[in-house]
Amino acid sequence: MIGAAIRTALAALMLAAPAAAQEAPAPPEEVVAGLSQDNIGITARFDGSTILIYGAVKRDAPEPPGHLGVIVTLEGPSGAVTIRHKTREMGIWVNTSAVGVASAPSYYAVATSAPLAEILDPAQDVIQRISIPLALRSFAGPLEVADARPFTEAMLRIREAEGLYQLDEGAVHLVEDTLFRADFTLPANLTEGDYKTRIFLTRDGQIVDQHRTAIYVRRVGLERWLYVLSQNYAAIYGLMSLALAVIAGWAAAEAFKFLRR
Repeated sequence: MIGAAIRTALAALMLAAPAAAQEAPAPPEEVVAGLSQDNIGITARFDGSTILIYGAVKRDAPEPPGHLGVIVTLEGPSGAVTIRHKTREMGIWVNTSAVGVASAPSYYAVATSAPLAEILDPAQDVIQRISIPLALRSFAGPLEVADARPFTEAMLRIREAEGLYQLDEGAVHLVEDTLFRADFTLPANLTEGDYKTRIFLTRDGQIVDQHRTAIYVRRVGLERWLYVLSQNYAAIYGLMSLALAVIAGWAAAEAFKFLRR
């Protein structure tokens, strides 16, 4: 009897699940997006690249009221970072304090259709970690200093100067509140890995939908072979580097002797 009751209840749940899924209301607005390319190959001549992210806002009903905003983020592989502060002691610059960040993106860019503060509620920013300062994760271990803000601000300034952290307000071109596009210029010093793309659709600062995809950045050709060799066969890579240095030195010496004749 109990077994039959359980089987009956399971069958009822299986029949009810599709009905519940069908009854779940679809979001009033959805993001449909694409990339100009989803693979980037790094070679010796790689001097950067440009990525076009484009899309549209899909609606099954008239456009809702409120100010529409589009935010696009592109995030490179993350890793732990130690930020050190140097002071001059007896004429020598030495590290006197340090702060460790558990995870910081190697590259992070934000493009928006309007000033970020106008189209994104701060509470939503905290939840999704969209703005550049919030892209940094928690600190690693106990802090050696009372205030870590000068350390993180210094790291942000350095990476912004290197083109690795970018905030481009107004770079998302929104046409008739339906079509949009954003162009990202990637620097030459990219880190190999998966670059996560997020597209947020907002109404009056609240996120109503989002879309995620990825761009794969890989070394190719001879650069890929040398990278794998250095990572997996360090001893062989070191011997090859030494042999090349010896050969280059010998060739330079022979060329110098020839020129002196």
